[in-house]
Amino acid sequence: MPANNAPVTLRDYRELARKLVDPSVWDFWEGGAGEESTLAANTEAFDRLRLNPSVLRGVHRPETTVKILGETWDAPVAIAPLALQTMAHPLGEVATVRGTAAAARVPVIVSMMAGRTVEDVAAEAEVPLWLQVYCLRDRELTRHVVERAERAGFGALVLTVDAPHLGRRLRDERNGFRVPASVFPANLYTADLGRDGFTSPAGHAGAEFDPGLDWSVVAWMRSVSRLPILLKGILTDADAERAIEAGADGIVVSNHGGRQLDGVPAGVEVLPEITAAVAGRVPVLLDGGVRRGRDVLAALALGADAVLLGRPVLHGLAVAQEEGVARVLTILLEELRDAMTLTGTGTVAGAGPELVRPGAARPSPEPSLPETPALSGTTAVTEIAALPGTAPLPGTVPVETVPVGGGLRRADLHSSVSDPVMDTMNFLNEVTSRYPEAISFAPGRPYAGFFETEQIFSQIRAYLDHLAAQGATPEQVRDAVFQYGPSAGRIREIIARSLRVDEGIDVPPESIVVTVGCQEAMFLALRALISGPDDVLIVSSPCYVGITGAALLLDVELTAVEEREDGLSCADLEAAVLAERARGRRPRAVYVVPDHSNPSGTTMPLAARHELIDLAARHDLLILEDSPYRLVSPGARVPTLKALDRGRRVVHLGSYSKSVFPGARVGFAVADQEVVDSGGRPVLLADELAKIKSMVTVNTSPLSQAAVAGALLAADGRVSALNRGTAEYYGDAMRHTLACLERRFAGVPGVRWNSPTGGFFLALHVPFRADNAALARSAQDFGVIWTPMSYFYPQGGGEHTIRLSTSYLTHEEIEEGVARLAEFIAAERHADERR
Repeated sequence: MPANNAPVTLRDYRELARKLVDPSVWDFWEGGAGEESTLAANTEAFDRLRLNPSVLRGVHRPETTVKILGETWDAPVAIAPLALQTMAHPLGEVATVRGTAAAARVPVIVSMMAGRTVEDVAAEAEVPLWLQVYCLRDRELTRHVVERAERAGFGALVLTVDAPHLGRRLRDERNGFRVPASVFPANLYTADLGRDGFTSPAGHAGAEFDPGLDWSVVAWMRSVSRLPILLKGILTDADAERAIEAGADGIVVSNHGGRQLDGVPAGVEVLPEITAAVAGRVPVLLDGGVRRGRDVLAALALGADAVLLGRPVLHGLAVAQEEGVARVLTILLEELRDAMTLTGTGTVAGAGPELVRPGAARPSPEPSLPETPALSGTTAVTEIAALPGTAPLPGTVPVETVPVGGGLRRADLHSSVSDPVMDTMNFLNEVTSRYPEAISFAPGRPYAGFFETEQIFSQIRAYLDHLAAQGATPEQVRDAVFQYGPSAGRIREIIARSLRVDEGIDVPPESIVVTVGCQEAMFLALRALISGPDDVLIVSSPCYVGITGAALLLDVELTAVEEREDGLSCADLEAAVLAERARGRRPRAVYVVPDHSNPSGTTMPLAARHELIDLAARHDLLILEDSPYRLVSPGARVPTLKALDRGRRVVHLGSYSKSVFPGARVGFAVADQEVVDSGGRPVLLADELAKIKSMVTVNTSPLSQAAVAGALLAADGRVSALNRGTAEYYGDAMRHTLACLERRFAGVPGVRWNSPTGGFFLALHVPFRADNAALARSAQDFGVIWTPMSYFYPQGGGEHTIRLSTSYLTHEEIEEGVARLAEFIAAERHADERR
């Protein structure tokens, strides 16, 4: 860098920006996928190209203007889409369009994931604007953003086609990268997301991006907008042909800045074959690796109509806001004009293939790692003084980074810990603790008014007396609460009798394994049944997050079958089974909550239960049945799947958390299926589950088993009788909630709900996006908390639905909570209308 420290190259701006930016944010900007070989190739490919000068051509003032899609640009350069530019400066994309306009009239492609709204950017823009689009699972939201951009005056759409999900970016994984709290994608959400945390770009993409896109998406885009459509992410001549056949108005040759699939070629390496295939039918733009004016000229010589400039724009923005952007673009265009003059190239059109020749390849550097990894559980980045006139960046803290815990990185841990589903309940708990005065419809916990401290002692005493009455010696009675006991559990006979008298489930005690809550029962069943990478667990969607979490921890492949309005359709389930087999995979089991399900509250009719059991027999499936709410719900009960099971197709998973008390943490699995061992002898599946349990929790707390057993003995095994008053309380709370919803929302457009006959939960559909951002607004501004239903859709969905839990609120709290909810929903509807 010059002695006066004034940057004169794009590399200078890069070095300045690196000193200013939080290291984890820097790695998010600069990093690539995998070992970053493609990231390095993007710039190295330009390094290998050599320009052939032609002298005495009299080029004094080269002409850089180009005309693309009917519009004249000052130079063959556009600003690439760069997400969340507010990480570089709070003005973000607004500063970028201002800086671009100060340097040249060239387009700025605004990312759909921009930190500023399309309306904010358009209000400041004196240059052409294009919108980069990810086609989301939620097509209506995609349409909404496109229509807003078109109304704001954007001139083209750039559809990214190489991102069914985000590539594996190791720097971000090593850093445990999270987007700073003040940064959010403003065009997808309608208020500040600083509290909710659009924290994980990869997680958000996994939930929101549509991985099933095919070439028909171009026609769909055409149906929602009249703007020209360019496809970004083309790397082969065959895909370029397909793009034109599909109706694309332009092509962007791109490998996503080396951030998607490592090992693919640099864009400039495949540019000649693509431009030859296109043969001038549509404009071809090149994205990736442009760092000097001579790179622009080389790309033009190889057939590009223009290039996109990406990361250097962020560097300029971080260093000096809009002035930095203007200076970065000015330097690049000065270098382009200098290269054109010195090669004798008078116009952009005069740059032909004779202008370039390949040079000697240079050895590829080793992939770079973060110099100062930002670890979860460490202090933040070292304080860096900003340049005069610049603002401090989000995420910088005036302390020194101190690694802890032996330098562990999240990337070294199992991938499940980074999955967004693992953070959903933490976020919900965080919101609840932050707003203690808010009325919460979120927790599905039992009403505490039915629990008395002394009852635990009487229950344990009842169990110990029962053992003594059965002939147990004092030493055996003592061991029953002080020693481990068998892994399969001490109280299997008592549970078996309760299931028989209360549920009509007649199984031998040996087929039962007593577990640490139902969650362990799920874990044991999945570990036993899913034996290889081609085995699949099918779940209804929405489904309880506990099964999703267990599957993540065990690397179990999930296939979700979306429920209809009345619940899971066996026809849809059968189609999913056949589709998985067609892919060469083996569906092993289907997980269902047939009674008053969490989260939707739906109950499976008797006919559907018979149909499901028949389907399981026909396709050699097991059914994992989980029904924790049936014995705390009023009214007649439909028989359990296990009670209807004559072919041992159902593994019944149970819990006493709702029906006795949650602190006991006692559940069970009924697994009476036969398993043939290596000697040809049949054993029970329960025996296999007990083996696994012996290596996990060893056993379920004997003290907890004693308390639960005492409660069952006191009720003569009839948990339903034990919970008669409890069930009426919960039923009354549900009925009162439904009545309040009817009073507040009857006739309100876009608002509807289901009417469960029991359980703790109901689903409320709303006419706006009910995500973490909306939840944060609801809690802060209106004092009411609920659960986004999208938490419960393992493969995406539920964006416009919320879950309400009614279990532990009084009538007065329900009335006030629904009133606050009505105010919140009205405010959201009005905000959408204003937009």
